[in-house]
Amino acid sequence: MIGRLCGTAEQIEDGRCLIDVSGVGYVVFCSARSLAALPAPPARATLLVETQVREDAITLFGFIDAAERDWFRLLTTIQGVGAKVALNLLSALPPDQLASAIAASDRGAITRAPGVGPKLAARLISELRERIAAMPTGSAFIPTGTAPPVAPPQGKLADALSALVNLGYRRAEAEAALSAVQAEAGEDAALDELIRGGLRRLAR
Repeated sequence: MIGRLCGTAEQIEDGRCLIDVSGVGYVVFCSARSLAALPAPPARATLLVETQVREDAITLFGFIDAAERDWFRLLTTIQGVGAKVALNLLSALPPDQLASAIAASDRGAITRAPGVGPKLAARLISELRERIAAMPTGSAFIPTGTAPPVAPPQGKLADALSALVNLGYRRAEAEAALSAVQAEAGEDAALDELIRGGLRRLAR
């Protein structure tokens, strides 16, 4: 897996750039914010990278800083938010503004991103509002009176989380996926139902 690229920014186009590393050119998809922060080609550049591996393609997503990368990872755990929509969100709202919009339940700000309608904006607010305190730039935007952090998973949810983490998934992503599954299936969801549902979400 590729986690960072250091090389020469050869081309910057709409939504992506070409980074040459020792003669190998990597096409990296980025938010408008990250692309704007790159030096004018040809120049040395460094991008943090999230690698997405699918049956038909290996895709690289680049970020100018860890905050944007971590928000990309979080956003793509939400149903209906693929990599393209996550980059659209981070192009429309940098991490600090996105955290502020979620904390304030500002659907209007969130729907400025292409591909994000009112229903998806509501889901983002509902599923992420209590989690932004743990995100880069997020803690400063938690309004007074916001509920305290959610308690660690218990019972079947904890067992399902352990199973997904043991399969190699990041704990934060697995926990978000399982919470969404349980919210849809209800508190009585069976352990195998939680695990299958979590795997489906994480595979998106």
